[in-house]
Amino acid sequence: MTEAGGTEAALKPTVFISYARTDRPRVKPLADALTAAGFEVWWDVLIEGGAAFAKTIAERLQAADAVIVVWSAASVVSDWVRDEADHARQRGRLAPVLLDGTLPPLGFGQYHAVDLSKWHGNTSAPEIDSVIAAIADVSGAPAPQRGIAKRSGVSRRTAMLAGGTAVAATAVGALVVFKPFAATADANSVAVLPFANLSGDPAQAYFSDGLAEEVRAALARNGRLKVAARTSSNLFRDLKDDAKGVAKKLDVAFLLEGSVRKGGDMVRVAAELIDAKTGFSSWSQTFDRPAANVLNVQTEIADTVARALAVKVDPASKAKGSTNDPAAYDAYLRAKALYNADAGEASDRAALAQIDAAVARDGNYAAALALKARIQALIADQYAVPDGLRAAYDAAIATAQHAAKIAPDLVDTEIALGNTLFNGRIDVKGARAPYERAAQLGAGDADVLIPCAFYFAMTKRVADAQRAATKARELDPLNPRAWRMVGTVDYARRDYPSAIGNYDHAIRLAPNLGFARAIKANALLLTGRAAEARDICAGEPIDLFRLTGLAIIEQKLGRTAEAQAARADLIERLGDNSLYQQAEIAAQWGKTDLAIAALLGAQKASDTGLIYAATDPLLDPIRNRPEFSALLKSLGFD
Repeated sequence: MTEAGGTEAALKPTVFISYARTDRPRVKPLADALTAAGFEVWWDVLIEGGAAFAKTIAERLQAADAVIVVWSAASVVSDWVRDEADHARQRGRLAPVLLDGTLPPLGFGQYHAVDLSKWHGNTSAPEIDSVIAAIADVSGAPAPQRGIAKRSGVSRRTAMLAGGTAVAATAVGALVVFKPFAATADANSVAVLPFANLSGDPAQAYFSDGLAEEVRAALARNGRLKVAARTSSNLFRDLKDDAKGVAKKLDVAFLLEGSVRKGGDMVRVAAELIDAKTGFSSWSQTFDRPAANVLNVQTEIADTVARALAVKVDPASKAKGSTNDPAAYDAYLRAKALYNADAGEASDRAALAQIDAAVARDGNYAAALALKARIQALIADQYAVPDGLRAAYDAAIATAQHAAKIAPDLVDTEIALGNTLFNGRIDVKGARAPYERAAQLGAGDADVLIPCAFYFAMTKRVADAQRAATKARELDPLNPRAWRMVGTVDYARRDYPSAIGNYDHAIRLAPNLGFARAIKANALLLTGRAAEARDICAGEPIDLFRLTGLAIIEQKLGRTAEAQAARADLIERLGDNSLYQQAEIAAQWGKTDLAIAALLGAQKASDTGLIYAATDPLLDPIRNRPEFSALLKSLGFD
């Protein structure tokens, strides 16, 4: 800035201090130290008598070159401090400090904060040097001379978030500088991290988690965006990594964070879009809504994020099958949280009770009906007695058909219908159209693509299966189920080395993942590595697959007694629910007539293992039998 005479005005950088009132005695030494260092410091003790309190604060906040936000146990729950911090963040003037070691609230954890928890008021301490350097970084104004020159090229926040490898530590508080971020992710890629529950009640977490999931689904419906899937994104619930680290692991260019606070009849949803390349906010907004009007917040956020990424919102991507009933929506979110918890029968049946409540309030709530069908199918598969299995699956199919009739273009209804028809009734032809429609509508949703890839693989649609599985893995790179599905596609097409590699990756991500060890063992066996296969199969957590594999492998190793014992154990534990697996064992033992008889028994018992029959390598010894071909044709595979 230049005066009329042409000489530069000697203006001090202005610093605004935002803090919680209870911390005033501990904040005063900081204000004094910055004043002594040559800054013009303003905090609310300087408000003149009679001045309009809020107006004065707003003016000073807007005029400040830098805003020191003092995070503490008291300030992180202060709406005033959070609002002031948000304002500073949007202006690029935020320079946070930690007063007592309390971590910043969600949305601010990616900004490096100077730790003052061990500072005792010494104005020449390294901590104050670090604060001064931070002020210089965010303000662009020359720092008062204390022997510290302003660093060039990258701000501390950018440096800490960039997470590069070149590190330079100085003598003034270990300031860290990293190499610039080298973006490789798609420019329109984003991960929605779990929203923080700020309601003060852990029981309300279902609402914040559910809202984040709804936002993610709304974004995924936009074909112009690449959206990281739920399983991978949810691994970063606490955001302990810096922004670049999270973005690199998820292969995205942007992170969307949020928080939800429910109080009385109001809901406040705060959301922020962070550019992982710079670490700065690209957009942030707070949505205050009456609880009765919160239903469309996820769509508002998704639309705003799309606009922030310069992506046109496709009207066809708008949500369908929703409700206008807040209580139904709340019950739907509760049901989804219980279903996703995967915590056993009690949790699954509680999910069914909640979704029944949602549907009772709004019988045309298609998304809720689709979720109900998925829960019914899960309960049928996991807990129904053999005599009641068909009726339980029929109920799930009826619910899915009802949902699809209400909202035929809703991906949730299509995938629910496909899954229930294929897995519940082995209706190969009936499931084809729903799966094809789901793959089209859910092209950006890994949770949709994984079951679609399975259906395509089991029906010999190799190219479609590979495309869906690979895209699911790309969208959900930290999801072991996505890697397992790529392996399953490889296994079905007899590419055993690739299958082994993908199953290995899935097992590394989730050592107790069901089905992965058993099928990896099969692939090892079929490549002549029987001893290695036995060791892997022994660790399979699901009895059905472990005992089947051991019965086959032990026989290949010449351990007939052990093989027969494994088969007997399988039959004793699972009875007719293992008829398909008994057929696999018989085929591999060379008892082809017994294998055919077991398969025909499996068909009579509606054994869902038959969905593997068309591509199962373990049945190759009987694949040329006319009875086997007739069975496949009767099931709709040929």
